[in-house]
Amino acid sequence: MGRVEIALFLVALTVVVLTGTAVADRVNVPAPLVLVVVGVLGSYLPGMPEVHLEAEVVLLGLLPPLLYAAALQTSLVDFNANRRPILLLSVGLILFTTVGVAAVVRLILPELSWPLALALGAVVAPPDAVAATAIGRRIGLPRRVVTILEGESLFNDATALVSLRTALAAAAGGVGVLEVGGEFLLAAVGGAVIGFAVFLVVARVRRRVHDPLLDTGISLVVPFASYLLAEEVGASGVISVVVAGLLLGHKAPILQTAQSRIAERMNWRTIAFILENTVFLLIGLQARWIVDGLAESEIPASQVALVCAGTLVAVVVLRLVWVFTTSQLLTRPSSERPPAAISLLVGWAGMRGVVTLAAAFVIPEESDYREVLLLAAFTVVAGTLFAQGLTLPWLARRLDVPTPDPAEDALARASLLQEAAKAGERVLREQEDEDPHDVVGSIRTRVEQRNNAAWERLGPNLDEETPSEHYTRLRRAMIDAERGRVLEIRSEGRVASDVVAEVLVMLDVEESMLDAARQSREELRSERTGERSQQVTECEDLERSPVVDADPGEGCETCLEEGTRWVHLRLCLECGYIGCCDSSPQRHASAHFHDTSHPVMQSAEPGEQWRWCFVHHLTA
Repeated sequence: MGRVEIALFLVALTVVVLTGTAVADRVNVPAPLVLVVVGVLGSYLPGMPEVHLEAEVVLLGLLPPLLYAAALQTSLVDFNANRRPILLLSVGLILFTTVGVAAVVRLILPELSWPLALALGAVVAPPDAVAATAIGRRIGLPRRVVTILEGESLFNDATALVSLRTALAAAAGGVGVLEVGGEFLLAAVGGAVIGFAVFLVVARVRRRVHDPLLDTGISLVVPFASYLLAEEVGASGVISVVVAGLLLGHKAPILQTAQSRIAERMNWRTIAFILENTVFLLIGLQARWIVDGLAESEIPASQVALVCAGTLVAVVVLRLVWVFTTSQLLTRPSSERPPAAISLLVGWAGMRGVVTLAAAFVIPEESDYREVLLLAAFTVVAGTLFAQGLTLPWLARRLDVPTPDPAEDALARASLLQEAAKAGERVLREQEDEDPHDVVGSIRTRVEQRNNAAWERLGPNLDEETPSEHYTRLRRAMIDAERGRVLEIRSEGRVASDVVAEVLVMLDVEESMLDAARQSREELRSERTGERSQQVTECEDLERSPVVDADPGEGCETCLEEGTRWVHLRLCLECGYIGCCDSSPQRHASAHFHDTSHPVMQSAEPGEQWRWCFVHHLTA
């Protein structure tokens, strides 16, 4: 293809990706599956150019930014808490699968040498980070399962690529056990060291950079620089990128300005969205030429089919065997054995993706039975995406595993904001003596409104607007009017365009915050799952005040006497008083605490049993 044809093809590719993703969302099917099907069908269209997904394009062009985007969003705290299962899956399972698949393929195709059989095993061993995230988060898998899958898929590529490199070296001339061990050690330690070094350099630079554009430009360089530096010295570029991304994401609140963090988050979400979905379309577009390549094979079609089916079954079964066999080791020493349902979900969520296909193309063209190995790799990618990707949501529902509860998240969010407000209040009290303009009072009011809005999301009151919802509706209407007036002034040319643009950005930021809060409330109300599990706290008052079946009666006792209204109701666990929350005009629950010193209030709203300690500002 000429340059113009290539440009047109890339534009068409992007349009198909965006359209396919939109259709998948509309029909409630995972986008990766739709795009693979579209790619396979597209590869057989008349006039469609033959697309060869070269290994260098994937390993140098697609893999670093995809890994970096995933690492930035991965919690280092959660990763560290689950490092044992992550390492067992990303190292132990990869080696187990590599050897197991090699043994199965050798049984079906004895003519294939052991090194090439091990190469195929290494190719199909690593589950895909993109597929795990795209499907796992979408269907609402438990957070710990998603963390384990994401952490596994961040590091397993390194194990698989080193294993592949070693197997191909053995096929070319043989390597010793010490050489294999040395290669693994260099890849892991070297990659981690280089990733940490990149983090240190970028962290130092970022402390001096306050321009969001410059900061974003630095961010775009990091994954490629980390990968290339590590690969240049023979270390693992995958581990280097992941380590740099994990550390930079963890330290972002300290190293970057708020504007830089917002810009980086949005840029990498966009990049990941485009690349992730393009990858699956490209996987499908390989189908025709891979299948056509079998015409030159001397192996009977029945044996080829058996190799492909055997490889697919092997990767699925071996993962399940490994997960169930090591399930006790997948938890921390003090933890109980994970439920069989969780083990089954982790074992079944082993979808393969673009790294498997790219790694297959690393196998030299002169290798025996290469066309069969390529088809086996493609079969594993397509088969796991469809067999496991389509059934994973059904399996999660059948196993009835606990999904993340929006109501529980809302309670945690409100509690966290309350704790943050306490820290801010201490600073505010130190400045009260230097406040001639009563700025402290204004700040307290704003913080109080923010915290009240967070608590309001907990109540199931669907009939009337809460104060924060009322505020959002009125402020949105005001912003629409304000923006309209600014646009009128812009069209008159009376104000410099830079000033107009700055004001519009200010309005956009405020509106986006209102929209985010509104969306969070709607999700909470549409996905409410009933009573929450109780959180563990270290609070004597909460321990002395167990949950009771709250009867709100006619409502807030004092509001009824005064003729005022309430938003949500609270129950005093010491005397049974029913009062209104702090979002209510009179705040009778808090007033009751100040009058009686009764420390613990429980929500008196239907389906809610969380408690709040006024003394220690803790929830349970």
